[in-house]
Amino acid sequence: MSTLPYSPGLEGVVAGETSICTVESGLSYRGYSVGDLAEHCSFDEVAYLLLYGELPNAKELQAFIARVAAARRLPPPLKDLFAALPKWTTPLDSLRTAVSALGHFDQDAADNSHDANLRKAERLLAQIPVAIADQFRIAKGLQPVLARQDLGQAANFLFMLRDAEPSPEEVKAMDVSLILYAEHEFNASTFAARVIVSTLSDIHSGITGAIGALKGPLHGGANEKVMDILLAAGGPDNAEAWTRAALARKERIMGFGHRVYKAGDVRAGILKTYAREAARVAGATKWEDTADIIEGVMAAEKNMFPNLDWPAGRLYHAMKLEIPLYTPIFAMSRISGWAAHVVEQLDNNRLIRPRALYKGPAPRTAKPLRERG
Repeated sequence: MSTLPYSPGLEGVVAGETSICTVESGLSYRGYSVGDLAEHCSFDEVAYLLLYGELPNAKELQAFIARVAAARRLPPPLKDLFAALPKWTTPLDSLRTAVSALGHFDQDAADNSHDANLRKAERLLAQIPVAIADQFRIAKGLQPVLARQDLGQAANFLFMLRDAEPSPEEVKAMDVSLILYAEHEFNASTFAARVIVSTLSDIHSGITGAIGALKGPLHGGANEKVMDILLAAGGPDNAEAWTRAALARKERIMGFGHRVYKAGDVRAGILKTYAREAARVAGATKWEDTADIIEGVMAAEKNMFPNLDWPAGRLYHAMKLEIPLYTPIFAMSRISGWAAHVVEQLDNNRLIRPRALYKGPAPRTAKPLRERG
């Protein structure tokens, strides 16, 4: 019997070192609290911070935005692929395929140097929102919309998706959500990316694997389940009874609880303000009222509090974004964190190869086939 320590799900296990992010004493990116960044910075600034280690000055930011904007284009074969995908293909599945395909067209694909990985990271930061918007429109029989060079990430994505200028309030809400989703230490998708590139694989392989990990409802897919819960609850009048009945049936209420945050997720509190304001503008505050009641029951009965997915799902719904886009939006934010971790892993690499606690049969001898009854 092995004497190695074991923690199911690797809970509490330190699996590596990072200078990118910590969840100790609240979430911070490279030393800046996420609340401070959400209040004072744009997502473009935060993406630069994650990739380059420091917040940019005005000249650095202008050059970074220009480089990303110039890379907002896809190889033509990728649009042909989107058109050929089966109609049931989800936006996240198509994005996973798109990132893998983009690796074939990147001139730095085989170069794992620090500078080349940063160049590829910037291109993926630019290409992922384009891939999401283009595939979504093609699947609906609409023409893709050309990217705008004069817009930041949040504004350009909304413009490409809708072919209409978003309001400043929508841009700000989307921008804050991207900041809050950008990075979260050794979460499942980030760790998957680090494991992949620790073999000296490439960034496109790592990000493709990360998107695969993000797909699961216990990770990124949770934000897509939020409106299912609210719609099932039916509204404020029925919310408390519905929640208590769901708990009695031992159903999992998605959007609550977190492996790391036991007393609540600071990101959820920040985004809740934007979700309610978007709901007010949309004339749909009943879902915010419903959410408040569900939150109260979950706190009282289970001592569980909302995570970021809870207000994010409501915000995107109030912005009239279709549910299958919610997790891809998570990905177009988290690419900044994923890429930063890929660069960090490869800059000081050691193959990630944990051990397993064996629970199988004791040693035994294999009999020849003729002797096995």
